[in-house]
Amino acid sequence: MLRLRLKILGGFEARIGPGQPLDIAIRKTRALLAYLAVPAGRAHTRDKLASLLWSDRGDEQARNSLRQALTELGRILADIEPSPLVKRRDILLLDPEAVEVDAMLFERLAVSSDASDLRRASVIYAGDLLDGFGVRDQAFEDWLRDERERYRELAIAALKKLVTCETGANALAVAQRLLTLAPLQEEAHRTVMRLHADGGNIGAALRQYESCRELLKGALDVEPSPETEALRCQIRDRTNTTAPVRLPAEAAGAGGTGDESSKLSIAVLPFRNLTDDVAQRYFSDGITEDIITELSRFRSLTVIARHSSFALRDQPLDVAEMAQKLGVECIVEGSVRRAGNRARITARLIDAESGSQLWSEHYDRDLTDIFAVQDEIVHAIVATLPGRIDAIGIRLARRKRPENLTAYDCFLRGLELYQTMDRAAEPSARHWFEKAIAADPNLAVAYSYISALHLRNWYLDLSAQDLEQALDMARRAADLDPNDGQIQGGLGVIRLYRKEFDEAAFRLERALALNPNDTLVMVWMGWLATYRGRPAEGLDWMSKAASLNPYPPSWFNTTQAMVLYGLHRYEESAAILERESNPSAWVLAYLLAAYGRTGRLDEARARGAKFREQRPDRSLLQVAAIEPYESARDLDHLLDGLRKAGVSN
Repeated sequence: MLRLRLKILGGFEARIGPGQPLDIAIRKTRALLAYLAVPAGRAHTRDKLASLLWSDRGDEQARNSLRQALTELGRILADIEPSPLVKRRDILLLDPEAVEVDAMLFERLAVSSDASDLRRASVIYAGDLLDGFGVRDQAFEDWLRDERERYRELAIAALKKLVTCETGANALAVAQRLLTLAPLQEEAHRTVMRLHADGGNIGAALRQYESCRELLKGALDVEPSPETEALRCQIRDRTNTTAPVRLPAEAAGAGGTGDESSKLSIAVLPFRNLTDDVAQRYFSDGITEDIITELSRFRSLTVIARHSSFALRDQPLDVAEMAQKLGVECIVEGSVRRAGNRARITARLIDAESGSQLWSEHYDRDLTDIFAVQDEIVHAIVATLPGRIDAIGIRLARRKRPENLTAYDCFLRGLELYQTMDRAAEPSARHWFEKAIAADPNLAVAYSYISALHLRNWYLDLSAQDLEQALDMARRAADLDPNDGQIQGGLGVIRLYRKEFDEAAFRLERALALNPNDTLVMVWMGWLATYRGRPAEGLDWMSKAASLNPYPPSWFNTTQAMVLYGLHRYEESAAILERESNPSAWVLAYLLAAYGRTGRLDEARARGAKFREQRPDRSLLQVAAIEPYESARDLDHLLDGLRKAGVSN
C-alpha cells in the first residue's frame, strides 16, 4: 500500500511512496500537513486549525482558507487509498497507518538505549523541525518554536547517550555535533576536551577550553565551572604520562581512530553536460563538486578529491580503468541537462571490480529543488552500501544553501573562473561572486572566495589593505556559516599568514573535523606544521592528501617541495620545483634556496636573472621574508639558502 512520507526535520518534503517530492505550492497547506503529522493520529477541530494558521482573519474567512487548503491536500493525496487525511464531521487527523513521518521515527529511536537506534536517530535529525519554514502567523510560530525546542532537546539527549557508545574519531564527531546543538552546555565542551586529550591532541583540548570560556563570558558573562577548570588543569599537566584522561559517564568510550584501510573508496566523475550550450558546463561541474563535498563528510568513506576525478574528464577510459587510475572501489557518474528553469539529472553508482550498476536514478525537477536532488543522490549512494558507512558525519554540520538559484548560478560562474588560477580572470570571478552576494547576502561561500582573491592580491602585491580585506571577508563567511570546512580553513590560512598560529590551528582543525576527506585542508595543515617548525609532520599531511588526490594540482606538489626544503632534502625539493613550467615568485624563492644549499650556483644565477627581467620591482628575498615561519631560525634557513645562491636585495 502506498503511504504518505513526510520529512519535516531539517526542512519540509512530502512524497507518495518512493515517488518524486509532491508539489505543494501554498506554504500554509504545507504547514497544515506538518502540524497534523506531529503526531499523526491526533485529532484536531476545524476551528483550532483555522485559528492556528489564519488567526489574522475573521472566523468565516479563516474557515474558507482551511477548506481551500484541505481541497488542495485532497487533490495531492488522491493517489493514496484509503486517504491518509481523515475527516470526521468537525474533526481532522492523519491516519498513522497511512503516513510515515521522520519526526515520529526520530522520537522513538531517540529514547532508546541501543547504539544502532541512536545512530539512526542522529542521522534522521537533519536539523530543526521545519528548518527555514515560517508562515507569519503568530499562533503557528509559537507552536513551531516550542516543538523545535522539544526536538532539539531530544536530539541533545540522544547524542549524549550515543557519545558513550562510540570510540575515537566517531565519538569526537558525535561530541562536536552535540556542541553545535548545545554550545552553552559545559558538559559538551568537557567531552570534546577529553576526547582530544585521549587522542593525544593536547593543544586542541586546551583550545576547546578557551573556546568554552570565551563563549560563556560573551553569552552569559560567567566563567567556566570548577569542574571544567579542574579538567583543564588535568589536561595541561599531562606532560610525562601517556595515561588517558578518564571519562565519566558523560563521555565514556573514547579510544582509537579506526582502521583507515577498512574504508570504502569512491570517486565522483564530473557529471556530463548534455545541454547544447557547452558554456553551461559550470553548472554540471558545480553539482558534481557539491556531491563530492557531501560524500566527503562520511568518515567511513574515502572520497577522491575533485581535482583528481576531474583530471580524467573526457578520457577514453572505461569504468574499470578509471577506478584503477584513481584507486577506488566504486564510481559515481551522471549527467545534467538544463532547459529553462528545469533540469534532468541522472546518476548511477558502479562497482568498479565487476562493472555492475549498484544503483541508478534520474530526477526531473525545477531548479529550485537542485539541492534536494544532491542530498537524495548522496543518501541513495550510502544506503546502497549497508553496514559500511558511518552516517554520522554527513550531518556533522549542515552547510547553508543559497536561498535562490540566481545566487547559486552566479557563484558557480565565479568558481569556474577562480579555478583557472589565471590572474586575468580574477576581476570577472569577483564580479560573479559579488552578483551572487547581491542575490543572496547570506551566501557565505561567496564571501570566502572573495577573501581568497584578496589573499592572492596581498601575496602578489604585498598590499596590507588586501590582507585586512581578506580577513574581513573570511570572518563574514565564517559568521554566516560556521559549519563549512573550507570556509573555516580559509580563515585559518589568513590567520597563518598573519602569524596568529594558535587561531590558525584552531580553524584548520575545525575544518578537518567538519570534512575529514578534504585534501585542500590537509595541505593547509601541512603548511601549518611546517611553518611551526614541524616539517616531518607536514610531510605526513602531504602524504594523506596525496592518497585521496592522486592527480593533484601542481601547487600541492610545490607545497611538498617546501616541506622537503624544511627537512633539508634539497635535491628532492629542487627536482619537484624544476617541473613548474611557469614558476611563481614563491616557487623560485624555494628553488633558488635549494640550489644555493646544493651548490648549483650557475642554475641559480640563470633563474634569478630571468626573474629580475620579468619582475624588476620584486626581490626574491622580499618574497621569502613574508613566509610565516614561527621561528626566526626557520625563516633564516630559507633566506640563507637564497643568499648562498647569490640573491641580494
